[in-house]
Amino acid sequence: MTKKIAFQGEPGAFSHAAVHALFPHDEALPCVTFEDTIAAVQSGAADRGVVPVENSLYGRITDIYHLLPESGLHITGEHFLRVEMNLLAVPGATMADIKSVQSLSVALGQCRKFISEHHLTTINGGDTAGSAREIAERGDKSVAAIASRLAGEIYGLNLLAPNIEDAAHNTTRFLAISRTAEEPAPSVEKVKTTFVFRVRNVPAALYKAMGGFATNGVNMTKLESYMLDGSFTATQFYADVEGRPTDRSLQLAFEELQFFTDHFHILGVYPAGKI
Repeated sequence: MTKKIAFQGEPGAFSHAAVHALFPHDEALPCVTFEDTIAAVQSGAADRGVVPVENSLYGRITDIYHLLPESGLHITGEHFLRVEMNLLAVPGATMADIKSVQSLSVALGQCRKFISEHHLTTINGGDTAGSAREIAERGDKSVAAIASRLAGEIYGLNLLAPNIEDAAHNTTRFLAISRTAEEPAPSVEKVKTTFVFRVRNVPAALYKAMGGFATNGVNMTKLESYMLDGSFTATQFYADVEGRPTDRSLQLAFEELQFFTDHFHILGVYPAGKI
């Protein structure tokens, strides 16, 4: 049975491409905001969701760090999407026709060299996929969009120039989320566990809380901190480690962590994605 997978953005967005990669046989459900995406999964309007959590150029997606821990949802998978920017134009247009280019400001910023070399005027759009849709609707051969190949396919645009981004390493990490937790099969070798915690207000609490991971040989691949409710004295930490909570080494590390925390919650245990 086909399931619905919620994502933020218009059809053809890079989040839509991540949905295709993670759930190729399911139906993608576009949502306006991250809050709408999470709400769709919570309510059952969608079976799962796919949300971006960090980008190799721009760092973490701050909204997700605040929304996900409070959502009651579980992380069930991850996918690293190579972000490829493409110049898309209406059928019949050539590079000689293009005078301006429209896209999300971040996407335009990632393609500065190409835009400069071709002396193009930039137009800020609401997002990449939305820009592709608007270019298709406008039908103007002098204006192109920068967006995904998927957006070009959806809106009937031609690919004039592929992979025009300045940085070849531009990659976004996406998380799959669900209402229910899903333990990876025993045959899955590489597993990640994601959790959040708040340390107690005692000297060296964070240092001591982290000690258990080092002494038990647990590899921590991410540790992020962020304010809670705009308070300078309330900080929550978001962490990824390799392994399952049922592994003895991680069990011991979590036991030690909880001596120095007043809040600890596992967000998900899932197969590690391939970078």
